Amino acid sequence: MIAQLQITAALRNGISYLKEAYFTPPLKVANITEDKTANNLQIAIMSASPGILDGDDYQIKVVVEAGCKMQLHTQSYQRLFNMKTGATQLMEVFLHNNASFVYLPHPSVPHENASFKAMNKVHLSNHCSLVWGEVLTCGRKLNGEVFQFTKYQNDTEIFINNKLIIKENLLMQPSLINPNMMGQMEGFTHQASLIYIKEKLDIDEICDAITNFLSTKEGINFGVSTTPANGMVVRILGHKAEQLHECLKNIHSLIQTFN
Repeated sequence: MIAQLQITAALRNGISYLKEAYFTPPLKVANITEDKTANNLQIAIMSASPGILDGDDYQIKVVVEAGCKMQLHTQSYQRLFNMKTGATQLMEVFLHNNASFVYLPHPSVPHENASFKAMNKVHLSNHCSLVWGEVLTCGRKLNGEVFQFTKYQNDTEIFINNKLIIKENLLMQPSLINPNMMGQMEGFTHQASLIYIKEKLDIDEICDAITNFLSTKEGINFGVSTTPANGMVVRILGHKAEQLHECLKNIHSLIQTFN
């Protein structure tokens, strides 16, 4: 099934609002903004499907016009079901000047024999702010499906004024490379990443604050590094999806204190 979703956020009287929304089954969107007077549009992607099925092709496009602030939420954990041919997703995000975008989706849970490839292309203009996260689990751990999926790939490219500044390619094929070997997961079962980009901020100070915060968490391993642009990348290994997802949300809250 080909499923399409397109969202455009615009600015009106200093407030971000949902200008356009187009979607096809099983996708739909909901405006969950609580404070309608704040310049912070909150949109949730919802689905009538239990998850991504074999042969699905999701195509998502988000446009955030100049001066807008938008956070895109997901409905629940993204389940990737048993597959024969595989499923794909393309997500394109366009941020105009001085736009802000936050995307911290729920963890992905690939079931046995799932094969999934996602491509993310994020285009930033001048003076934009981006928070982009991801959490990948080993599968249905309580069902004994630990790294029983066929393939999971999530390729993310971030551009500033059409210049590629970050390319992250997460590729796992457990049948070809043992996730527990040295240089891979090394005993951990879940992983998370967060990319943050914003001009004219003291990134080193923020990195130190995040390092201090994550150092208080048990059962994880992590690293924080700066990027060629004025930004940073956080990577976390752990054993619990909810813990890693909460870490990303807490990091986002911590980042906001510096703005």
